[in-house]
Amino acid sequence: MARHGGRGWYGRVLAAAVGVTAVAAATSVWTAQAGVVDRQGAGASHPSAASSAPARATVSEEIVHASDKGAHAVNITIDDGPDPTWTPQVLQVLKEYGVKATFCMIGPEAEAHPDLVRAVVAAGHRLCDHTVSHDTTMDKKSEAYQSQEILNAASMITKASGGVRPQYYRAPGGAFTPYSRHLAASQGMRPLGWNVDSKDFELPGTDAIIATVKSELPNGPTILFHDAGGDRSETVAALREILPWLKQQGYSFGFPVR
Repeated sequence: MARHGGRGWYGRVLAAAVGVTAVAAATSVWTAQAGVVDRQGAGASHPSAASSAPARATVSEEIVHASDKGAHAVNITIDDGPDPTWTPQVLQVLKEYGVKATFCMIGPEAEAHPDLVRAVVAAGHRLCDHTVSHDTTMDKKSEAYQSQEILNAASMITKASGGVRPQYYRAPGGAFTPYSRHLAASQGMRPLGWNVDSKDFELPGTDAIIATVKSELPNGPTILFHDAGGDRSETVAALREILPWLKQQGYSFGFPVR
């Protein structure tokens, strides 16, 4: 997996007022998703508190790429948000085409924009832990550091969602370690890889993003996009063309296998 560098913009930001409101049926959607927890357990924001939370069902620690909808399906994954400008636009495109996606969120961004996290959940999408600081050198750091990055982000995302735990863990830049995979799996988060890197983060232009996805699709079903980290207008535009094209090719849309 290619690494993404130079993303030092992450950190806690001021919550922005946005026009995204979770629908009234959100509670039933949250309950239906795996991993709803009590509010007391969701509020922890440091490793010791997260570690003392009720035990989660362990999942496989092998990095998953496959789709739960079978061989002729794709998994749309959206990284680095939520972002008050771009996440609502990505959500709107997904809604227009009836597509569910997995949102890999940065802990402080989720904490700053809980309305967006809840909107993602209410729309039937899944949550993924993408750490606290998006450190692409995590695999070179201590186990204590890795634990803090993963568990703190999981707590932030869970609290922001209103009690829905992330179902996956994606290491920034693919910087997985045996320890981080085992830790995530023990917390009920399947390590999540990707097969198709749209390279939208490089702002290559909408046409280039579309061409990259089409050319790399034979590599496997899990496609990587971003909804934060800068101007994501090219991503939004690319999704408007890629999603109907995938449907025309006979692909269905699923979630990564748990």
